[in-house]
Amino acid sequence: MNRREVLQQVAWLMGGTLSAPAMLGVLDGCRAAENPTWKPRFLSEGQAELVAEVAEIMIPRTATPGAKDVGVPAFIDAMLKDTYPREDRERYLSGLEAFDAAARAAHGEGFVRLDAPRRLALVQRIHDIALAEESAAGPHARTLRRPFILMTKELALLGFFTSRVGATQVLQYVAIPGSYHACVPLAQAGDGKTWAVETGGRF
Repeated sequence: MNRREVLQQVAWLMGGTLSAPAMLGVLDGCRAAENPTWKPRFLSEGQAELVAEVAEIMIPRTATPGAKDVGVPAFIDAMLKDTYPREDRERYLSGLEAFDAAARAAHGEGFVRLDAPRRLALVQRIHDIALAEESAAGPHARTLRRPFILMTKELALLGFFTSRVGATQVLQYVAIPGSYHACVPLAQAGDGKTWAVETGGRF
């Protein structure tokens, strides 16, 4: 897998920019991997559960595995612990608490205790507000102080597309390229999927 390709794809999904710690973490080799015995090293158990549920809403299980299936929550926890500066980590945690407080204010219960429709509606509402504020702030402000919901989205996408499933089932992947075929339609070349490696070229 070409990590620079992944960064380009996720940057496009995030409106053209990625935060510096996220890029450096991926380029240094951070990736998501299935690990059913994973325990958080930075987040508390409760925080990790909330982050996992938000990530799963952003990348749900469909015909392919979802965020939790491929190890995205563990990836987010590791990235926060190992690559983000203290200021960003503190902003993430305070944003997480504010997000859970918004769930309590709206519904009388914390986010993880809400039913699926109310979870989805809350994530969508807060995501759309944050995205509109980021767009209004301009490209230079985007990478400096991303809020919890957009940091989670950025890390969830990076984790998913660096996972085995994301690279091989969602993006095009050829471990050992075969014969050369010039000038064929994209749909014929690979079902219209973007390539995960240089060899061929959700929320």
